[in-house]
Amino acid sequence: MMLKIGVPSKGRLMEKTFDWFGARGVAMARTGNEREYSGAVEGVGGVELVLLSAGEIPRELAAGRIHLGVTGSDLVRDKLAGWQNQVSEWARLGFGHADLVIAVPAAWIDVDTLDDLDAAAAAFRARHGFRLRIATKYHRLVRDHLTRNGVADYALVDSQGATEGTVKNLTAEAIADITSTGETLRANHLKILSDGPIHQSQATLYAAHNAEWGGPERSALAGLAASLGLPLPVF
Repeated sequence: MMLKIGVPSKGRLMEKTFDWFGARGVAMARTGNEREYSGAVEGVGGVELVLLSAGEIPRELAAGRIHLGVTGSDLVRDKLAGWQNQVSEWARLGFGHADLVIAVPAAWIDVDTLDDLDAAAAAFRARHGFRLRIATKYHRLVRDHLTRNGVADYALVDSQGATEGTVKNLTAEAIADITSTGETLRANHLKILSDGPIHQSQATLYAAHNAEWGGPERSALAGLAASLGLPLPVF
């Protein structure tokens, strides 16, 4: 048996993950042609590289089909209910930083905080007869955050791309999305609520609780931990 580690299959997240492991003596690389999602690991024995989209990695970790995985902490928290019972956070990798924020039209001069948003949502429903719509793909994180802060009279609208444009296109009144600099939000005449982000995300290495952790897998994990200079993850 091999210890399987899931890594994002393309883009800067893949490149930076390869760099992070490579700087610690564990070389990762894609193999085959550009259309093949296969890879290899050198520098430690018994470890197999599995290339997946960042969004698939939380699911594969929860199912136990991979032992370890690198993905954004926002994706794990949003896709896995009670995530702490399914995966352990082994190491924060220090890249892929982004904030999950709530943004409203810049023209809403009286809306700057969650309390303001709650009042605006109530007024919106009274005026229009339906709930204020917030476009997002992070349903669990956003809903839990708004519930904790007492915001009501809203409806989440699913958006899997170009979320910043939903307000201009009149399919939502506000959004909740990931941002690094806020430039795209400002370009779309949106402002971030001042209460702070819902979650500050970064690329993180996780260990799966439900994977098969037999002798060979634990031995490979110990070798990998030694190479990376990390303590063994706590399950």
